[in-house]
Parts: sequence; C-alpha cells; structure tokens
Amino acid sequence: MAVHKTSPAFENPGAASRTTSVLQHGSFNNGGDNTLPLILQRENSGQFEVNSDAIPRWKNNSGKRRIILDYSRQHVTGETMELLFDLADRMGLTERMSEMRSGMDINFTERRAVMHHVLRMPRSYNFRALHPQGDSILKDVHDVLDRIENFSNDVREGKILGCTGKRLKNMVCIGIGGSHAGPEAVYEALRGDADASKAKGRGSILRFIANVDPVDFDLAVRDLNPEETLIIVTSKSFTTAETMHNARTARRWLVRILGKSNNNVTEAEIVSKHFCAISSTPTEAEKFGIMTDKVFPIHDWVGRRFSVWSAAGILPLSLHYSFDVIKRLLDGAHDIDEHFFDAPLGGNIPVLLGLLGVWNSTFMGYHTRALLPYSHALRRFPSLVMKFDMESNGKRVTASGLPLPFHAGEIDFGEAGSNGQHTFYQMLHQGRPVPADFIGFMESQSNIDEVYNNDEKEDVTVSNDGWDAELEVSGHDELMSNFFAQPDALAYGKSLNDLIQEGVEEHLRPHKVSPGNRPSSSILMTKLDAFAIGQLLAIYEHRTAVQGFIWGINSFDSFGTCLSSKRVREQLSASRRRGASVQGFNSSSGYLLEAYLSHGRDSR
Repeated sequence: MAVHKTSPAFENPGAASRTTSVLQHGSFNNGGDNTLPLILQRENSGQFEVNSDAIPRWKNNSGKRRIILDYSRQHVTGETMELLFDLADRMGLTERMSEMRSGMDINFTERRAVMHHVLRMPRSYNFRALHPQGDSILKDVHDVLDRIENFSNDVREGKILGCTGKRLKNMVCIGIGGSHAGPEAVYEALRGDADASKAKGRGSILRFIANVDPVDFDLAVRDLNPEETLIIVTSKSFTTAETMHNARTARRWLVRILGKSNNNVTEAEIVSKHFCAISSTPTEAEKFGIMTDKVFPIHDWVGRRFSVWSAAGILPLSLHYSFDVIKRLLDGAHDIDEHFFDAPLGGNIPVLLGLLGVWNSTFMGYHTRALLPYSHALRRFPSLVMKFDMESNGKRVTASGLPLPFHAGEIDFGEAGSNGQHTFYQMLHQGRPVPADFIGFMESQSNIDEVYNNDEKEDVTVSNDGWDAELEVSGHDELMSNFFAQPDALAYGKSLNDLIQEGVEEHLRPHKVSPGNRPSSSILMTKLDAFAIGQLLAIYEHRTAVQGFIWGINSFDSFGTCLSSKRVREQLSASRRRGASVQGFNSSSGYLLEAYLSHGRDSR
C-alpha cells in the first residue's frame, strides 16, 4: 500500500506546495483475502460544503480526496511485479521520466521537448532547478494564462462585444485532434459539476466543430445568432486542411448574415470582432484577418494530443466556465505530475498502470483494453484516452529506427457505465478476454438523490410501482453497485457447478457459463470536479508515456497521421472545375472516384 499525501496548498493558497509519497509494506497477490490495493490519498484542510446538519449517508465530509487503485484482479503475482520493476530499470524508466520532467528533447524525431506538464505548474514553481531556462519558460506560460484570464473575463463581463454591439455568449471552437477531443471531453465532464454550473456565463453556449463534413458545421451553428458568436480557431500551423476549411466556412457564414443585415459592417470588421485564434504561427492567423491581441500562442513543445492544457483548452473552457474553475483543472493535473515524478515506482499510480499495460499487451497477448468510467459525465473520456494513447504508442520501430520484435500500443475503447454493460460487456464476459479499467466516484455530481430520495423509514415492503422498497437505493448507489459487481463478475465468472446449484435448466447451462479469470483494475475517487478531472487526465497521460518508455519507442511523434489526401483533393478540384478525367489512381480508387463524380454530374 502506498499513501500519497498532497499539500493543502490547492485548498489553502498560503500553504507550502509539496507532494510526498511514502511506500508502505503491502502485497502484490493475484486475488486472495490478503491483497492490498494501492491507495493514493490526497489530504487537504478544506471541508465539503453541506446545507444541512444531517449529512446524507452517501456524502463524504472528511475533507479528503482519495484515489484508490486496486489491481488485485490482474494476472500478476509478487514475482511478476518484481520482474516488471526490473524491466523498468533495464529500460531506464526513471531516467526517461527525469528527462521528460527536465524538458530535454525526448521527442527526438522532431527535436522537441515534451513539456505539457509545465503548462500545469504554479507560477511560483522552481522550474529553473530542472531547466536552465526554467524561469523564462514558466513566465511565458503564465503570461499566456494571464492573457486568457483577462480576455475571458472581459468577454464574460461584456467588455468585449461583437460588431453590432451585442455580447458574445456563443463560443464555437474549430479544431481537430487533440485541440478538439480534450476540450470537449472536459466540457462534458464539467456540465454536471455544481461549481462549474454556477460559474458558467449567463446564456453561454460552447460548441465544437472538428469534422470537415458540412453536417458538423451546420448542426453546430444552425440555432446560433451570429451577432453573439465568437469563433475560436485552433491550429498550430494554421494550415490544417479540415480546420482551415471550417474556419473559412465560419467566416462566410458570419459575413453573409451580418453583412446583409448591417451594410456598413465590412468583412474585416466582422473577422476582427468575431474571431480569435490559438496558434504557434501567429502571422498566419493575422493573415486570416484575426487581430494580433486575439491570437493566443501555443508552445512548440506542446503535442497536439496534449494541448487541452494550453490555450487550446484553457481559453474556450474559461470563456464558458470561468478561469477560476478551469485553474483547478491545472491544479489537479499538477498534483499528479508531482506524484508521478516523485513517488517510488512501487507506489506510483501511472507507473503501475503502465507496467500492467505492458504486461497484458506484450506478455499476456491482450492487444485490446477497455476504459469503463462509471460516470455519465466522463462519457467522452474513453475516446480522449483512445486518441492520445493510440496516437502516441501505435508505432512500428524502436527509438533507433529498428523494427520492433513485438506489437506496441493497444486498441483502446470504452463507454460510460452502465450503458456499456448493455453494449459490449457480453463479449467481455463470454467472448474475447479484454483487460479493463473501471473508474468510479464516492459522490455524485448531481443532487437528484438528495432532492427526490426519502431517507425516512417507511412501513412498506413494496412501492407503488411494484419495486421492493427494501432494495431501494439512491441512483448513485445503483450505478456504483455495478461498478463494484462487474470486476468480480469478470474475475470469478460463473461455472457449470454454480449453474447446477442454481437450478438452471440443463440445455441452457453451456450458454450461461462465464469462464472468469479476466483481468481488470479499479480506480475509486472521491468526487468528480475540475481538480479530479485534471488528476484523472494526467494519470492516463503519464501511463501512456510509461508504456512508451518501456517499449523503447518515441511516444511523442505521429507521422502516421500525416499521410495526405492532397492528390485526391487536386483530382476532385480539377474534375469539378474543368471536367478533367480521373487519372493516375489504381483501378479500385479510380472506379470509386468516377462513381462519386458521375453522381454529382447526373444530379445537376
């Protein structure tokens, strides 16, 4: 068991910022009553606010945050874990982690540092002790955060207006990949949080456009008033094909409507008032017509899939939920950064998750894994983890460029519980074995249970709707009963003897047998708010890095995403504009292109 105690600095700004980890004696047994899960526990000086002296039994008023990782159902023994720690030593895991922390160019193919963790550092952090330019780098980071805070506050307070003098309350984010997946996942995760809901701007709407499919754009803007809409374009190069196509469409949408209704408003004025940009090439954004003071930089050392911590995520989320709320997201991620870089490997949650991932994939032959958050708010979280994990570790060569003798990376998928149970759990229990991570929370984001559930004892055994009243639990307890039951169901299964004892008809017994012995881990956290979302995202980001370090690959480039459709685009343009015939493609692609183009011609 490892107990991680985090300074109360995040609850009490006057406290010193320090994170410690203490490794205590525990066992790494596979099953059995003596298995001790790893516990990461955050202690702080604050108390949860309650509105009544009578605290509902499902509430926690201890003032502590806890993250409990239980991997007792994994196919590992004490010897297995020792061998995995030996493998980590041989692959130089702690050295790679130190290089990442210090800002060395560990993305060697692109000659860049990997420092998205720096975006989460407090202003007073002593980064100079790790990097010779640490002071200037951290100053640049907080200069951008200061600009975001001021700009978002000015927009929310009505100090910055649209070209017709109306307040900007509709925020439309245009971007693809990490600049879309991360911010949207956090936006969805905070929609049910009480603090975020209170801080949300009055009438504020936040939408995301990523797909170049025109349906995506149409659905995002069809009910919005252009006079009240701010377009946020995110592209590091400001040349990303899908993003720039959608940005040009947004400009035409604004100009067509605002220009007609306000003849004295020029296109340049519309763009200057209704666009801002996030880019590492500000001159390209300015060429588009965006004002210099509305272009927010994204540092070259921030990978796109980790850009939620940059202006790409912090700006739109602050405009919607307030900078104060989103600052807590950064605080939570930094809390895990300190744990990841400081804790011993045996008491380090991201390291343990990463080692277990390597074990299941490379040694046990499980090439797929499921992420199963028992929280409706985290319904976009599996796709975000799928994005940065598969893009990072889906590689074919080692750091030295030699072909890997094994497959790196895993196929990630998942869905929020309990919806997933009615989607693919059939396969998990009786089909292909898939290692799974279950994520649950001690508290619900919603107070529906407190409002509508009556805790008073009633002298009834059957409710009006026929439900056994003695089995009645809160909605959150109903959700969490599945969180606790499913890992055991996967581990123990249901044997033929179990079915015989239950009196199941003989002809059905083969169909109802579940073999069990299917590996899983469980993560139990206190509550889901901005701080916890930051913690959870950082845990899985660092898990991905750990696996890449162990496999000896570069997890931070993504050349496989750069295969271009330029040639097809040129052909479509030539055929549409000049009637050019399809040439230079293989017979299959050529036939499909001809069918596609002829449909357009026939429909005219």
